[in-house]
Amino acid sequence: MKKIALFLLPLVSASCDHDIPMVNLGIDDTYYIYRMQKLDLHPALTGKEYRWYEVDEAGNEKLLSSERDYIFIAREEGVYDLRFEIIDEYTPYEFDFTINVVHEEVEYSPYISRVYEYCPAPGQFINEMPRYEDGDTYESILQKAEESISGTNDIMISLGGYGGYVTFGFDHTVINIPGEKDFRIWGNCFYELLQPDKKGGSAEPGIVCVSYDVNCNGIPDDPWYELAGSEYASENTRHGYSITYRRPDPNREIVADEDNNLDDIYYIRWTDNDGKEGFMAKNIFHSQDYYPKWVDDDKLSFSGSLLAPNAEDISGVGAYYILYSLPWGYVDNHPNEYEDLNSFDIGWAVNADGNPVCLPGVDFIRVYTGMNQYCGWLGETSTELSRAQDLHIPAGPIMPPDPIKDNLNHK
Repeated sequence: MKKIALFLLPLVSASCDHDIPMVNLGIDDTYYIYRMQKLDLHPALTGKEYRWYEVDEAGNEKLLSSERDYIFIAREEGVYDLRFEIIDEYTPYEFDFTINVVHEEVEYSPYISRVYEYCPAPGQFINEMPRYEDGDTYESILQKAEESISGTNDIMISLGGYGGYVTFGFDHTVINIPGEKDFRIWGNCFYELLQPDKKGGSAEPGIVCVSYDVNCNGIPDDPWYELAGSEYASENTRHGYSITYRRPDPNREIVADEDNNLDDIYYIRWTDNDGKEGFMAKNIFHSQDYYPKWVDDDKLSFSGSLLAPNAEDISGVGAYYILYSLPWGYVDNHPNEYEDLNSFDIGWAVNADGNPVCLPGVDFIRVYTGMNQYCGWLGETSTELSRAQDLHIPAGPIMPPDPIKDNLNHK
């Protein structure tokens, strides 16, 4: 193979930073980048086929990619020798270069550093978790959501009814380590004590989706992939579901159901793409508006996978509901002390056709309420969360939130 020297740009420390020149005209001989940050490589030359290899000390090659462009990222510090080849009958080329992965200057936090989107569906905790104040806009509510769940603040936010979601990220890419859980998310689920042989109580499962910042622009506009939890392949799970909620008509007739602690049983109307419709009632325990007050639109629509109902009225008269936990793979589905059951593997990611997707890591995580379910005076099934952690970044001991106390305060 003929060795060539491509057009070189200055060394970069983290090529996904808008303040640092992107490698878009060639490949350098040497790079220095921080661990868990991306190096976006764009060769200037073209050919029929491409190969990116990692080369060990003995000269053995490990194929990394066969695409023209390649994003390098590494969890561990060290010196990485790479080889780029253009396979072409007329212009075959080979180029060796080195990437030095160094420790970050400011230690990464294992916890959420930014909330990109907060788009809850209507619900009994909306406008309360976080609290809406006169004059609040989407931007100010988004800031409140970020202040609630970033770092170790552990302040619960609610996603409302089916489809309501939050999108957040860390100050680094969460690396996908095969065979290991990669991140953990805290909710406010607890087990009730009347049926100790069953895992049930207040499980309000939220579905998790992940995205890798392929275009390196720092915003969640790349493809999303659902993490296939225990119910993903169930015949009772509905994929491609969508729902639309409508702002309450201020001139509607208000009908109460005092026997079931409901102030307005026809409060918020919803319709879905299965031709069904219903209402989210307002209960006597939460008198504020359930429709997000910072939203101008009179309709809110959401879509995704729909989990089967998990509630049982063991009283038979609407007095005592148990919401049973699903086996694994969902947020707010098991008490926080069960770390493994509240942790997630990026390797569970699937595309829209249900086929596995191999991601080197994720930059954005989205959680949305996975059930369209209403349980009388208990209200809608709404996923809540308070914190998330990259399990590959060491974290000191932190007192977990008290799910029973939180439940008594909010439900």
